[in-house]
Amino acid sequence: MPTLRLFVALALPGPVRAVLDTLVDALPGVTWTRPEQLHLTLRFLGDVPEEKIPAIETHLAAVRVEPFVLPVEGVGAFPPKSPPRVLWCGVGRGHPRLHQLRQRVDDALIAAGLIELNVRTFHPHVTLARCDLSAAKPVATWLQTQAEFVAPPFRVEAFDLYSSELRPTGSVHTLLRRFALAK
Repeated sequence: MPTLRLFVALALPGPVRAVLDTLVDALPGVTWTRPEQLHLTLRFLGDVPEEKIPAIETHLAAVRVEPFVLPVEGVGAFPPKSPPRVLWCGVGRGHPRLHQLRQRVDDALIAAGLIELNVRTFHPHVTLARCDLSAAKPVATWLQTQAEFVAPPFRVEAFDLYSSELRPTGSVHTLLRRFALAK
């Protein structure tokens, strides 16, 4: 049966993506995310049978949270105590409405029949870049230089369901459907 690789995310407005793009630096061993691909993942679903997508969309459409404003600040790397593999920018860490939205999205996905959700701690972030092992020293310097980074906050009024196609040139994300937070 055909599947699609799916995730639920918050799109970033153009002005926020533009400011995040100023963080790009020519660091050896670092591959930066293209600005149009920047987003905040609420839940990665992985490969989902296409026949489950209508139920997923129906349940996600019922999610209701009041719109809210998210701060965008700070940079870091994953994993935190090993050579960096991912560079990120923090978004709305500890924000109650963001965590409420994540929980309601999870509840909707479980109701739609997706019961194997990864239950790791939610660390809201935007993935800025991927790193290979040669990047450790330049990334450490970059992290120090950008330690006080702040971008403009943005208003969240909707969340999105995307498909993600892996290609040799990187992932290509396609918006499948946008869901308004409250009517």
